[in-house]
Amino acid sequence: MRLDAALAARGEAVTRSAGQRLIDRGLVTVNGRIEPKSHRVTPGEMVEVADQQGEPVDDAADVRYEVIYEDEHLLVVDKPAGVVVHPGAGIRGGTLAQALAGRAAGGPDVERAGIVHRLDRDTSGLLVVARSDAVHTALQQMIRDREVEREYLALVDGHPDARSGTIEAPIGRDRVRRTLVSTRTDRPRRAVTHFEVSDLLPRTALLSVRLETGRTHQIRAHLAAIGLPVCGDADYGGGTCGHRLGLTRQFLHS
Repeated sequence: MRLDAALAARGEAVTRSAGQRLIDRGLVTVNGRIEPKSHRVTPGEMVEVADQQGEPVDDAADVRYEVIYEDEHLLVVDKPAGVVVHPGAGIRGGTLAQALAGRAAGGPDVERAGIVHRLDRDTSGLLVVARSDAVHTALQQMIRDREVEREYLALVDGHPDARSGTIEAPIGRDRVRRTLVSTRTDRPRRAVTHFEVSDLLPRTALLSVRLETGRTHQIRAHLAAIGLPVCGDADYGGGTCGHRLGLTRQFLHS
């Protein structure tokens, strides 16, 4: 069954066309990866739809971002914290996808902006953006084949027990706080995160984090699960650290 049809069949989308819009916005992942709507879902694959809640933001003209690299095939964009990647429920404008319309795959079509992967609103860092559908497909295949590694820097509250480690704990929508994900879930899905200490600081540690899977909020939920929440991430227990350091955002950078 095609991915867009599977969303409608599962009740994740009211209609098949609604499912296509979710996929085009990069809100749907299969085994942690963004796939095209024509992807054939096979038994055992984990299909996830990202939380679409959010607040209205300003027009696309006000979106702050910097192009770090550009050629005829792709862009590498530095997304600041506070910028939403795709439009969604409650977010009508001011997204990176809208700002990139005309420069990426899909031309002026915001829902096909060529963004290969996504970052949370308050996570900063680099995003790869394809400038053609062929490049978009090729880059997604590279991610599926793990030819591309996704690495992050995270400042966490506390010190880990070891200089490096792997967190392998299934996560899903939290049973109580439904807008968050955690290990306390009725629909656990495999999630693996690797980390290494880059620097030990007073009461905090700077970690280099690498994703093996790509679940929604995976790094934030996994680090919180081992008692090392990202500083400034009030949703996952890092609010106290953020307040202590005077942070106005979660300290997570791609």
